[in-house]
Amino acid sequence: MKLVAGFATSLLALSICEAFSPLYNNGVRPATSQKTTYSILRAETLEGWKIDGKIKPVNNFILIKKAEDQKQTETGILLSNTAKIVKTEGTVVEIGPGKLHPDSGKPFPMPVEAGDSVIYGKYDGTELKIDGSTHCLIRDDDILVKFKGGPLTEENVEVVNECVLVFVETRETETSGGLLLATGSDDQKRPSTGVVVKVGPGKMASNGELIPMNVEVGDNVKFLDFAGNEIKIGEKEYSVVKMPEILAKF
Repeated sequence: MKLVAGFATSLLALSICEAFSPLYNNGVRPATSQKTTYSILRAETLEGWKIDGKIKPVNNFILIKKAEDQKQTETGILLSNTAKIVKTEGTVVEIGPGKLHPDSGKPFPMPVEAGDSVIYGKYDGTELKIDGSTHCLIRDDDILVKFKGGPLTEENVEVVNECVLVFVETRETETSGGLLLATGSDDQKRPSTGVVVKVGPGKMASNGELIPMNVEVGDNVKFLDFAGNEIKIGEKEYSVVKMPEILAKF
């Protein structure tokens, strides 16, 4: 039963063979002014089931191959299975055609392409095994940042849609014994102010145009407490927040 349940879950975001292709309006895909293309993956097994067909994400789902979990610290200390660091990072394998705007029916552009590396939210996505390798299905809205060309750096990182990458500097306090402790603001909250480092292209309006972003690189911003997702680039900490979560700039 567990295997069958896992397989059924995967079918929520995958189509296997043409019988599960995404169709609209009694089998006819609506005409759009933008050519829609998406990838198809051939595989032999899905969730342990032998299949003979095509696997392709539908709607705005993206299939990624997960990066391996970190099994040792940067200083070389081996971690146990329970202590190893689970990464929410991977490489895009296939992308769906994208979702349609609910008012105009115009297709939202997919923000990534096959080969891009992405970092997504800690609790996002559905894991599945394809040919023995761990993959994950995520929505385009789950993507925090994307990058190409090796390890993630401030130079090659990009944000998508209406996201903004903000550098947040944690404050340090010193104990009576001289030990430095990193803290956030009041009550140990993470800081909700920082400097804009990267700005996404914006969200698409019903007419197909991108809504302008009201911040730019170098702005100091205040965003909602507890908003955004934390990521680490090198030794620095950042927050990825959406434009509506930003309250003011200064």
